[in-house]
Amino acid sequence: MDEFSFIDSIKQHTYKQSSLIKGIGDDAAVFSSLSQNIVSAVDTFVEGVHFSKETMSLFHAGYRALAANISDLAAMGAAPAFYLVSIVIPKGWAQEELLQIFNGMRHIAQNYNMDLIGGDTVSGKELCISITVIGFTMKDKARYRNTAQSGDIVFVTGTLGDSGAGLHILTHSDNYKEASYYINRHRMPTPRVSFAASLDHLVRVTLNDISDGIASEANEIAEASKATLLLNEPEIPTRDSFIQFPLKMQEKWKLFGGEDFELLGTIPAKEWKEVQRIGELTNTRVTKIGKVAETGQYGKVILKQQDKSILLEKKGYTHLK
Repeated sequence: MDEFSFIDSIKQHTYKQSSLIKGIGDDAAVFSSLSQNIVSAVDTFVEGVHFSKETMSLFHAGYRALAANISDLAAMGAAPAFYLVSIVIPKGWAQEELLQIFNGMRHIAQNYNMDLIGGDTVSGKELCISITVIGFTMKDKARYRNTAQSGDIVFVTGTLGDSGAGLHILTHSDNYKEASYYINRHRMPTPRVSFAASLDHLVRVTLNDISDGIASEANEIAEASKATLLLNEPEIPTRDSFIQFPLKMQEKWKLFGGEDFELLGTIPAKEWKEVQRIGELTNTRVTKIGKVAETGQYGKVILKQQDKSILLEKKGYTHLK
């Protein structure tokens, strides 16, 4: 395929964001923002590591890749605006296949009025997709991991373990309850953008997106905030039909599975009712799962189970391990 004809086939001819001055067509894109903070994130996805044709279509691969980046923006309290895509294309790939990936991205981008404003295309040995996203927050309203304080309530959105269950269903044929639900949660996750954005009037909110499992994300908050998180395992929410899976798998997916792209956060106890109200307003399930406590073990996460408490280690999916 010809690089320039491919770029022409994926570029937008009209744009949604009023802050955009120049989109695709020059050496770089140009946008302006005077009243807001600019938030940016980047992720890279490799075929065979992050996605496989055996478990999802190319449309779903594109959709989920951009969804993961949008979830990062949600965790920062940012409204998504732009994305750039750099793609390494192996020999033998047809333009129609690549368009399916970009169609998946375009599908979810439309939900948030995001504009594709640039990227790069190169040839290589394996398919790699690198996505940069850009969003905006109101001045001084970006959310961080290092703001949790003693007495805060720890909460989580949605249900956990769904993506891991979905992947299991796709790779282990059997008669499962709500199979389509779990598969959809794996292939087409929903970033919690509207929920996070609706917290903008609250003074202090700590957020982290659950991409590598709640064990990893909770430890990141504890370490960054120099705090101790006490989590109650029975309160960590799962789908009712989740009990159909073996207990060991339930625990693995719920605590360490990742790719649910829900939000883990802390909030002052006096703000909890407001967070619940925002959850109802945005049709987001919000569950209290613990608290930030004074224990002297700063940077630690303690998981309270039925009859014991254990140190929840920072496990989950990590690269370069």
